[in-house]
Amino acid sequence: MNTYGNLYMDSHEVYRGLEDLKRNHTGSECVRNRFYRAVCLVVLCVLLLTAVIVLCVLIHTNHNITEERDELRVKYNNITKLAEQLNLEKIKLWTHLYDGWIYSQFSFYLISSELKNWTESRRDCVERGADLVIINNKEEQDLLQKMSGEDKIWIGLSDDDVEGRWKWVDGSRLTISFWKPGQPNSYGGNEDCAVTHSTGWNDCSCFEARKWICEKLRG
Repeated sequence: MNTYGNLYMDSHEVYRGLEDLKRNHTGSECVRNRFYRAVCLVVLCVLLLTAVIVLCVLIHTNHNITEERDELRVKYNNITKLAEQLNLEKIKLWTHLYDGWIYSQFSFYLISSELKNWTESRRDCVERGADLVIINNKEEQDLLQKMSGEDKIWIGLSDDDVEGRWKWVDGSRLTISFWKPGQPNSYGGNEDCAVTHSTGWNDCSCFEARKWICEKLRG
């Protein structure tokens, strides 16, 4: 074979080598592109899965918060209703617990079911180891107003000894009072005993028949 033939063979080999190299490079690029696409697809799937999980957590959390809020609202309403009920029924509860005597502020109170004049009412209290009630503060007055309702109830206050000098049954002078406006008026000059009412105190004739409230200090 001559020199030209050898050159032709050599150039042909080089050409085939270049073609193989080109094919290998093209194949590598295809593999690399497929790899990149696969990686991107996996990352996209992970991001979507993460988004779904976060969304589910948020929905679940919001649902739980709503349920807790509703439960708290129900509990608050129940507590409010219970407090109102206790406030309305506490006198009945105390009456049941202490066999007719209501306990508050270190004293026991008993409201009568009968009607007597002031002197007979006091005698009944004394026979029970008590006396007609002495009112020392507004809290006590409020309690007695709830107990008496719309009735006028004898309390342990009178000016029978000296007109206008009101004293309690223990002999102490009146220092705090809850008279109704215009009271005491000593109408007719013989209203020497006091009653409590839903609107305050009145002076009345000691001979009128009314209910009364006994008070007994806790021993």
